[in-house]
Amino acid sequence: MTPRRKFVLALLVLGLWAAGFWLARGWYQDSYLRTFDTRTVLFNGDGLALPQKIAGAGPIRLVHFWDPACPCNVGNQQHLAELIERYAGRGVAFYSLRKAAEDAPDIAPLPGLQPLARLEGADGLPASPAVAIWDTTGRLIYVGPYSEGAVCTSSNSFIEPILESLLQGRPVSATHSLASGCFCDWTDR
Repeated sequence: MTPRRKFVLALLVLGLWAAGFWLARGWYQDSYLRTFDTRTVLFNGDGLALPQKIAGAGPIRLVHFWDPACPCNVGNQQHLAELIERYAGRGVAFYSLRKAAEDAPDIAPLPGLQPLARLEGADGLPASPAVAIWDTTGRLIYVGPYSEGAVCTSSNSFIEPILESLLQGRPVSATHSLASGCFCDWTDR
C-alpha cells in the first residue's frame, strides 16, 4: 500500500471514530445530563392539611413530595435516607406523597416512608422535591424545599435545624418559602 493510501485510510478511520464519539456524546448528554434550572419558586402552605387519620396531636410528621420522573430526586434521596435514619427513632414520622404521572418510572419510595394516597392542598404546590412538616400539635410549621441550590445535603439543609428546634420544644413557623434550586413542576400547567 502506498503512503498516500495509508494516510487516506488513517484519516477515514479517524473521521469515523470522531463521528461515532460525537454521536455517543450527544446521546449521553440527551439521556443523562440536565441543565440546572435557576428559577425561583414560592412555596405556600395555605390549604395544606394532613389526612384525618394522622391529623391532630401526635408525633412530628414530615411529608416528602416526590416525582419519580424528576431528575432532582436523585440528589435528594441520600439526604432523605439520612433524615429517616437520624430522626425516625426520635419522634418523627415520615410520609411520602408521590406525584401521579403516566410516564413516570415505577420506583419504590425509600424504606421508612409511609405512602399517602392524597393530601389536601397538595395540588397547589409549585414544585418537587419538597417537604412539609407538622409539629406535635398537628400544626403545619414548614413547607418548602429541602435546601437551596443544585444539591441537597445535611450541610445545606433547612430540615435538620427545623426538626432539632421542634424536638427541643422551640416554636417554628415557615409556611411560605422562596427558594432557588433543582425543581420539577408538581402540577401540570
